[in-house]
Amino acid sequence: MQNAEKIVMEKQAEEIRAMPRGIPLIGGILGSTTCGLLLYAWSVFIKPLSAEFGWTRAEIAMAFAVCALTFGLTTFIAGKLSDKYGPRIVVLAGSIILSIGFVLSGFVNTKEQLYITYGLISGFGGGLVYLPPIATAPKWWPDRKALATGFAVVGLGLGSFIMAPLATAIITNPNLGWRYVFIYVGVAMGIMGIISAFCLDVPPAGWKPAGYNPPAPSASNPGVRLRDYTFSETVRSPQFWFLYVAYFCGCFAGLMVIGHIAGHGRDSGLEPMQAAAAVSSLAIFNAATRILIGAIADKVGTKASFVGIFILQVAAMALLYPAGSSALLLLTVAALIGWNYGAMFTLFPATCLQYYGPTSQGSNYGLLFTSFGLAGFMGPWIGGLLKDTTGTYYAPFLVGAAMVTISVVITAFIKQPERKPL
Repeated sequence: MQNAEKIVMEKQAEEIRAMPRGIPLIGGILGSTTCGLLLYAWSVFIKPLSAEFGWTRAEIAMAFAVCALTFGLTTFIAGKLSDKYGPRIVVLAGSIILSIGFVLSGFVNTKEQLYITYGLISGFGGGLVYLPPIATAPKWWPDRKALATGFAVVGLGLGSFIMAPLATAIITNPNLGWRYVFIYVGVAMGIMGIISAFCLDVPPAGWKPAGYNPPAPSASNPGVRLRDYTFSETVRSPQFWFLYVAYFCGCFAGLMVIGHIAGHGRDSGLEPMQAAAAVSSLAIFNAATRILIGAIADKVGTKASFVGIFILQVAAMALLYPAGSSALLLLTVAALIGWNYGAMFTLFPATCLQYYGPTSQGSNYGLLFTSFGLAGFMGPWIGGLLKDTTGTYYAPFLVGAAMVTISVVITAFIKQPERKPL
């Protein structure tokens, strides 16, 4: 018996050495950075596309909206596939699809072609890349789940920080232009995504890091182990759908801003690089918060963190329109919006894991994240429509503030569902 246990322990040690638990974090950073390049600097394309084709803001925003919708809905598929086949193959396939779609976007001549290449193909590939690292990283870090989740999503902010000035520099270069952004960056995204895929694997069954002692599963009955929710049980929980609405509202406002902030700056009289700097400012804080809020949430809890960031977001959305005429003010407000928006992508998966357990996290969070897709479709498009209708961004940003207020109420009053003993 002792020999058998020794063999199992030695095998587990070999598996751990083959995949140090920091490697999945690297995979998460690379994968989410790829997705950040895809999504979070779209507003820099508004002016050049409008100038070349004469498309309205709503028509241009529709490409981003289709991409965000496809991206968000695909994460549910990615979660199910990752739970069944493992994260590596899912991310590998997604990286190739994403790269192909993005490169093809550099050759479009109609908005319908852009909706297909950027919106559908790239959005589908991006959804496959994004979800598996989020479900995988916390399994290697049970002692720092929220922090690990933050690392797995930090690249979304890093991607937009890189993409905004890079794309603007290429677009304003007289020898290049917006088409080269899609071609060059598309190739780079494919390479990054493939490297990410080979950094991902799930830990052996029953594995825990050295020196880690799991907390008692029940405060009232420390000896009782609690059962994780199945996917079917999760979707029958009312708390899941309250989280869904709160996530939708927060993403609606954030994605509206991301889709239009550079256009708002340009309309207010800022130079192209000043407007792009607002995108980068949002991106820096969007990235930084994903790790820092994870460390904070591990100490004070996700509920207090949620309420705090959503209250700040309401105030920031209300200040965004008047801030547009000043480069410094726009940078500051963009930073605050980025901080609050980015925090959601650590707090929601961490809360989903806390509420329902790790067993079906890929499927559970995959479904929860479809709220991002719906919000990504509606937020930027409605923002563009309201801008075309009213002539300013005042109404869109005010609607965004109202949506985040709903998130404040939900996260303040939601209670964790009970988990049954095994």
